[in-house]
Amino acid sequence: MRFLGALPFLLGATVADFHVNIPEIIEAVDHALNEFEHWQHYHGPTGTATAVLHSTATAKPTATASPSCDPYWLENINHQGISAFNPDKTYQVFRNVKDFGAKGDGITDDTAAIQLAMTTGNRCAPGVCESSTLTPAIVYFPAGTYVISSSIIDYYFTQIIGNPNCPPTLKATPGFTGFGLIDGDQYQAGGVLGFGATNIFYRQVRNLVFDMTAIPSTSAATGIHWPTAQSTSLQNCEFLMSDAPGTQHQGLFIESGSAGFMTDLVFYGGLVAANIGNQQYTMRNFTIYNAVTGVNMLFDWGWTFKSFNIQNCSIGLDMTSGGPTAQSVGSITFFDSSITNTPVAFNIAHNNASLPPTAGSVILENVALNNVPVAVQGPGGMVALAGTTGSTIIAAWGDGHEYIPKGPTNFESPIQPAQRPGSLLFGGAYYQRSKPQYSSSPVSQFISARSNGATGNGISDDTLALQALFLRSSLTGQIAFLDAGTYRVTRTVLIPPGAKVVGETYPIIVASGAFFSNMKNPQAVLQVGLGGQFGYVELSDFVVGTQGPTAGAILIEYNLRGAGTPSGIWDVHTRIGGFAGSNLQLAQCPTTPTTPTPPAPVNANCIAAFMSMHITQSASNLYMENNWFWTADHDIEDPNDTQITIYTGRGLYVESAAGTIWLWGTAVEHHSLYQYQFANTQNIFMGQIQTETAYYQPNPNATVPFPPVAALNDPNFVTSCVGVPGNCADGWGLRILNSQSLMVYGAGLYSFFDNYSTTCSDAGNGEACQSRIFDIEGNLKNINVYNLNTIGATSMITQNGVSLASYADNINVFPDTIALFRTTGTT
Repeated sequence: MRFLGALPFLLGATVADFHVNIPEIIEAVDHALNEFEHWQHYHGPTGTATAVLHSTATAKPTATASPSCDPYWLENINHQGISAFNPDKTYQVFRNVKDFGAKGDGITDDTAAIQLAMTTGNRCAPGVCESSTLTPAIVYFPAGTYVISSSIIDYYFTQIIGNPNCPPTLKATPGFTGFGLIDGDQYQAGGVLGFGATNIFYRQVRNLVFDMTAIPSTSAATGIHWPTAQSTSLQNCEFLMSDAPGTQHQGLFIESGSAGFMTDLVFYGGLVAANIGNQQYTMRNFTIYNAVTGVNMLFDWGWTFKSFNIQNCSIGLDMTSGGPTAQSVGSITFFDSSITNTPVAFNIAHNNASLPPTAGSVILENVALNNVPVAVQGPGGMVALAGTTGSTIIAAWGDGHEYIPKGPTNFESPIQPAQRPGSLLFGGAYYQRSKPQYSSSPVSQFISARSNGATGNGISDDTLALQALFLRSSLTGQIAFLDAGTYRVTRTVLIPPGAKVVGETYPIIVASGAFFSNMKNPQAVLQVGLGGQFGYVELSDFVVGTQGPTAGAILIEYNLRGAGTPSGIWDVHTRIGGFAGSNLQLAQCPTTPTTPTPPAPVNANCIAAFMSMHITQSASNLYMENNWFWTADHDIEDPNDTQITIYTGRGLYVESAAGTIWLWGTAVEHHSLYQYQFANTQNIFMGQIQTETAYYQPNPNATVPFPPVAALNDPNFVTSCVGVPGNCADGWGLRILNSQSLMVYGAGLYSFFDNYSTTCSDAGNGEACQSRIFDIEGNLKNINVYNLNTIGATSMITQNGVSLASYADNINVFPDTIALFRTTGTT
């Protein structure tokens, strides 16, 4: 999301950010920093042990480098990636830490060498640069054990990647100092984060072992400090901590941001495995052994947990921050998971009298318990849900407010599980699949864009070169490698079935020219398959954008129907405006809040796209994960992240007749008519979706500049807003038409602005940014929404023009929350 130029609030007096202060979050984050200040200011072995570990039944592994490892293609491929608009034409994108002096021998202190690999090239550093796309980098670790004595300070737009065949180890010395073996956002003088946490985009850490076992167990040490926003991820990492009685180690610490996605993490030991606070998150496939507390929630609005395996802890998940009279945790959705040998699975602060009224909303579904005497513990040690010393499964349980479809009814009890479509399941749980890293593929299996005629310089026309590359991938089974760069295309590029495409540190394909400029004749930029075509693709780690005014550009059109293993799109994003080479930056597209529009016309040079992504009627069987479809609200290259105005018609439109689509950790922001729209579709899973309404609305409102197209089921605000007070004609966050079996496991639909003013979303001001934000219409069956969180919208749910839920009945920590919403029959 969001830069949120907007949510700069996050550390209150301690944050270097710009436009919004949210007292509720300031208080929560300040409380977290006060409580965990010894971890934040860790300067070497310290601490008094007080925590007692429940169990040490699972032995942790010993972190040693394997004597031999299969080579990883990323290490050996010819690296030709460029930063197209960086004035330094010698800028190096790929950095092997051994080329900068690191030994990885388990003996030598490699701290300085690793940091040199991170910093070389005048990169965007915390406290110096707010954000930039000009200095992307992969910092690569071959197999080995890298001894470090202080934090590795992460920079903007960095992918830290280890060899997945033998994940390298970062091993802290006994005297290690710093806030995390990797510090993702270093605190500066005065306690200010180096990067605004809601503006940290386009970064990854994967395939690393964080070994803290040499640090004395009583020391307040951290594995990784990771306050981030959208298009970020951790994948395939292990955290090795002390499990001695009194351990003070923690693996993961997040205190702020607007993220995000993580998967395939394993934690051994520690006071807390994951100590986390953020606006929203999707986390899946975590394994936690022998921590005192598996997950400790600092604050949130909505958090989705899937495939958690928690063993031998004292508490599985603790969300009591703030206590029952001042809860700071908004909601969690926890499912398809197991907890074993743990006295208390979930520790909550919610009860019938707790405040805010809907804070601490919980949905548990398909959670297996093995030797867990208390499933849910409430305030004062009250047992809200008994567990067992044997084995049982929580089919479904929750607390909060429900609308089925009318309400609110306050509940804290078992509920009926969602009616899950069988096509979305594997082994009784929702299907999941991690991003392929092609770890067993030899380098000869990859074909480079730049070696096959593409320039990536953002100026030359790379249409034909990319088309040939993708066709070759489809025909030969080789993997298309998009070297870092900016690939300008002037016609539709087809990705045929059978193609596999992977990018190097988020290269971007940009649509440019007259072919994409007619909103009355929209054209796809990337077309995945032809209409009705059958097949399979894998796409990962790249961005699709626009260059200049391209009002008819559909950035991604997905047509393939499939069966068996779903096609996959991982870490593929749209970025429309606000970056170097887009010609849609502050100089071209400044905000105009004091100019009424209409009667003034919109800036035609800033009408940038027709739609971010269209999953067409013939498409089916598609798995998507960690995708952010973003119309820029600010200029990433501007030193002050200054806001801009870009116009994009539609966000993600799904009209697949057969459905069978998974959306894990996706976000869609700042499109005019809607962010998510589902029409005449079925069998869709959504895990923590997130939206923001365009900041400029209602100046102009959603009727300008994109007229509704009936064939696309566009909303018609002229007719639907008759008699509706307030800012009715603002873009919908989520819209569902004539569909069935849509499973939403966490949703954050946010509207912070009214013509760039945030007064409308301030607490106590009546959620007056827009009148409505979630629309359901027509014939509906089995629409299931867990933990709907809205901000700035007077009506939380509108059905066929009638409001079903008012914000005023569902107040939470800052958003307004409905824990359970269902339409169970045809309406």
